[in-house]
Amino acid sequence: MRLLWENGRRGCWLFAVVALYMQTVCRVVVAEDPYRYFDWRISYGDIYPLGVRQQGILINGQFPGPDIISVTNDNLIINVHNDLPEPFLLTWNGLQQRKNSFEDGVYGTTCPIPPGKNFTYIMQVKDQIGSFFYFPSLKFHKAAGGFGGIRILSRPRIPVPFPEPAGDFTILIGDWYKTNHKALQTILDRGKMLKFPDGIQINGLGRDGAKFTVESGKTYRLRISNVGLQNSLNFRIQGHKMKLVEVEGTHTIQTTLSSLDVHVGQSYSVLVTADQPAQDYYIAISSRFTTQILNSTAILHYSNSRKPVSGPPPPGPTTGISWSLNQARSIRTNLTASGPRPNPQGSYHYGQINVTRTIRLANSAGLVDRKQRYAVNGVSFIPADTPLKLADYYNITGVFEVGSIADQPTGRHIHLDTAVMGADYRAFVEIVFENRENIMQSWHLDGYSFFVVGMDKGRWSPESKKQYNLIDAVSRCTTQVYPRSWTAIYIPLDNVGMWNLRTQFWARQYLGQQFYLRVYTPVQSYRDEYPIPKNALHCGKARGRAIRT
Repeated sequence: MRLLWENGRRGCWLFAVVALYMQTVCRVVVAEDPYRYFDWRISYGDIYPLGVRQQGILINGQFPGPDIISVTNDNLIINVHNDLPEPFLLTWNGLQQRKNSFEDGVYGTTCPIPPGKNFTYIMQVKDQIGSFFYFPSLKFHKAAGGFGGIRILSRPRIPVPFPEPAGDFTILIGDWYKTNHKALQTILDRGKMLKFPDGIQINGLGRDGAKFTVESGKTYRLRISNVGLQNSLNFRIQGHKMKLVEVEGTHTIQTTLSSLDVHVGQSYSVLVTADQPAQDYYIAISSRFTTQILNSTAILHYSNSRKPVSGPPPPGPTTGISWSLNQARSIRTNLTASGPRPNPQGSYHYGQINVTRTIRLANSAGLVDRKQRYAVNGVSFIPADTPLKLADYYNITGVFEVGSIADQPTGRHIHLDTAVMGADYRAFVEIVFENRENIMQSWHLDGYSFFVVGMDKGRWSPESKKQYNLIDAVSRCTTQVYPRSWTAIYIPLDNVGMWNLRTQFWARQYLGQQFYLRVYTPVQSYRDEYPIPKNALHCGKARGRAIRT
């Protein structure tokens, strides 16, 4: 009897395990998120953004490249064929690559795609919504195009805090050079500074080239991204108001604006209602905080318009900082809006969490061996011969050293190093960007969205914390730092990986104003970080390593 009971118990246990397994499998199959497939060919071709023929980077023959349109939690399979005669990489400005920094598409994480080869990015837009963009991250390719918009829509059952718009437009703006991007890179390689840009492109076109058609009485969503190289730009529409509704994945308190400062690397969504007499109107864009003002225009075209644009384009602000600073402070999270998950975005009470570490980062410029370089905390980044993430994964020594950049400013002396700062998984840190120069700065962190808790003119001190917004600060991935000013952010470090922290002022980024934040846990678990992709390219000291099967 005991033997029969034991066998029966084992049989029941086995049946329970199998049943649980089948239930789990069924649940996974039923709940698997959708896949969206893209097949892109990267090539050179003629473009005319400022009316002059240039060599540009095309994606499937397009400049700018095609939009990526997805829904929260979608899996993106993007097969990129590199038809350029040099290596190429795309990075995804604002996609968090949860537990998956291998796919980030910057040289510190991903081997370049060799000429004539292809690589398939496999990514999930996990728990994200909002407006973002992609662009080339190697060399000075960004000055040749290769960029496009990214839209992550909310799932159907998740309410959005405004009515469905009649249309949705991607508007990519940025300063632009007529000079070939390879010539610009050569200037930087020689240790020289670039001259001021020649103009502004709007969706790859110059003055009055881009046109957006609307119907009278209807409301439209404009997703505006500054994909330029260095300058903040002001955006406005003749005779129309704009309602700000989203910033890089965060629904905002809906503020009505006459014009909007979009700093380099940033993305915004505004609603515009076609409530004016039926005719054409200027969309005006101009540079900010520059002695020489760049201007360009596009056209807002009413479908029943019989009158072309008239009068001068609406003027914008120029060099004044206070107006822009006040606008930035007014951008706050809509705590009553639903996010990518059913719970409200404001349910994460960041202001009630103790900060475990304060990191202060000061940007600077100087000469090293009589060549122009740019630095963070005195360190000017130089790429290693192997992507840092691969070196970390395979325990390859001699590629980088954790702690090669200090977490406090160290003075004016600049030295070269492959700068990597260590950070603990699940720490809650404060980063203060200190801009002691008389330039406009913009900083981006891959892999994360962070809370912009404060910004002001002058020097930061611990007393500055008294003015922090610890209730409804906007959460985003790129923040501006005004001349001779500071900006403070809070970050919950909940995404293991090797993450690029960089200036979006691209010549400065190219000449060293960046580093990598290594968010580390000693526990090796798929719960915390995915294994290296099976199709990962191997280069440098990682070449020849066994590929996971």
